[in-house]
Amino acid sequence: MTVPVFLAEEAQELDGPELTLAGPEGRHAASVRRLRPGERVDLTDGAGAVAECVVLETLKDALRLEVLHRYAVEPPRPRLVVVQGLPKGDRGELAVEMMTEAGVDVIVPWAASRSITQWKGDKIAKALGRWRSTAREAGKQARRFHLPQVADLHSTAQVERLLSEAALGLVLHEEAAEPLSGVALPAGGDIVVVVGPEGGVSEQELAAFRAAKAVTVLLGPTILRTSTAGVAAAAVLLSRTGRW
Repeated sequence: MTVPVFLAEEAQELDGPELTLAGPEGRHAASVRRLRPGERVDLTDGAGAVAECVVLETLKDALRLEVLHRYAVEPPRPRLVVVQGLPKGDRGELAVEMMTEAGVDVIVPWAASRSITQWKGDKIAKALGRWRSTAREAGKQARRFHLPQVADLHSTAQVERLLSEAALGLVLHEEAAEPLSGVALPAGGDIVVVVGPEGGVSEQELAAFRAAKAVTVLLGPTILRTSTAGVAAAAVLLSRTGRW
């Protein structure tokens, strides 16, 4: 059985031979997962620190744990950043969930000109909260000890800056000549991949991204939904960089 992963909200919670997992994580472990003495759990701060533990005692809304072993996981290289044009409905959370499970390191919501959905005013904080909660839960399910970062909402100008600073910038485009599977990849730094919304990337956006050193690439012979294109691109890149 796969050992469950829980988040220790503060790094110091991983100190000492024993610790108590309380709060929402402890409540979930004790009341929902119903973990019992003798069972194994792993705790992480989401930034690479890991404590392998065994349950000593199940409390009402918490677990008392014995720490068996501690270690640190280095962040993967190169770092994979996916700029996701805002999809409609709940497809944004679906995209975040799948990309988190695959291993994407940074997910950047992008207010593209052709996005049907637009985050404005109070909707920005609420939508970001849903994406970040989805990434957090999917990261635990996937046993990720480096949780993905969900960045603040980006404008096209901000995406241009990301691309210009990246080791490699890529834009998925159905009319590109070069396949994603054949593009030369860097050994380190950031690989930034832009996924357009349902309406695609506009000509103006495409020109701006090319000016920022980005390369347009073809994902495959079929047209994928915006919610699945990111995870498909991630699968290609993670396997080619040796991270898979």
